[in-house]
Amino acid sequence: MAEFVMKDLVYKEKLGDQFLIDSAAATNDAVGMQMDPRTTRELAKMNVPYTNHIARKMTREDYQKYDYLICMDEENFMDMNQITGGDPEHKEYKLLHFVGSFKDVDDPWFTNDFDTAFNEIQKGCKGLLEQLK
Repeated sequence: MAEFVMKDLVYKEKLGDQFLIDSAAATNDAVGMQMDPRTTRELAKMNVPYTNHIARKMTREDYQKYDYLICMDEENFMDMNQITGGDPEHKEYKLLHFVGSFKDVDDPWFTNDFDTAFNEIQKGCKGLLEQLK
């Protein structure tokens, strides 16, 4: 969800040519799977465009390729840090860090609260974009 929310915000600011936005799973659980239909319903409800997305596994090479690696919660943060072998360049963050919060974005797959997840993701993405502009 966050990939498409961020892409939409960047597009609306006419900054699409300045960003490379992607997403990857920190564990093998979702690799090869499409987005949850509840996620696509939430994106459609909020008028956020999305494309077909098949989850891929994050790699150590992602650390070199991207300026920021962002996750939703502490568990993903630890998984991401293990994949990348540490964070010497300080690129790894939880999304809500960009709005001054240490809170996790609760996984809507477990909570079934896609509305709250969307709102928190949008808030975090807006905070990140403001920092990058």
